[in-house]
Amino acid sequence: MRPAGRRGVRRSRYGQRMAEQTEAITAEGLAALKAELEQLEGEERRKLAARILAAREHGDLSENAEYHAAKEDQAHLETKILRLQDRLRSARVVAAPEDASVVSFGAKVAVVDEASGKPQEFLIVGPTEADLKQRKLSAESPVAKALMGAAVGETVDVPTPGGKRRLRVERVGS
Repeated sequence: MRPAGRRGVRRSRYGQRMAEQTEAITAEGLAALKAELEQLEGEERRKLAARILAAREHGDLSENAEYHAAKEDQAHLETKILRLQDRLRSARVVAAPEDASVVSFGAKVAVVDEASGKPQEFLIVGPTEADLKQRKLSAESPVAKALMGAAVGETVDVPTPGGKRRLRVERVGS
């Protein structure tokens, strides 16, 4: 019989309490997540196993720094794999509507900073997919939060440490 108060609680393989929340992700982000997990579970595990085997052949394990470094790398790899598996389990693909009239998750949005006149284009993605170099903006960022629900032509205020920025939505979608 299960103790009272623990019904429905998921726990990791190490007994840690896990969040039951889903994580919004784009289809492209899900494919990249699966590819990274496959790479780590396959090729990277094999490379580490070969390193550990080679280090074991060097003799006494108690004083073998190469062996201990490889085992530590293995622990880091397994932790990363577990985290990616958890993300994959909680991932929920959210697609942007093709004919979006307002900014939403998965949408590509073009804005102009009203102060500088500088145009910018972003793709609104999940927090784990965010990459400003690729113009992928986390849906949890202050800019994305301010833009969500804004229509073409609307101006939104974005709070920043240096004061408010005003962004005007120029285009939503491709």
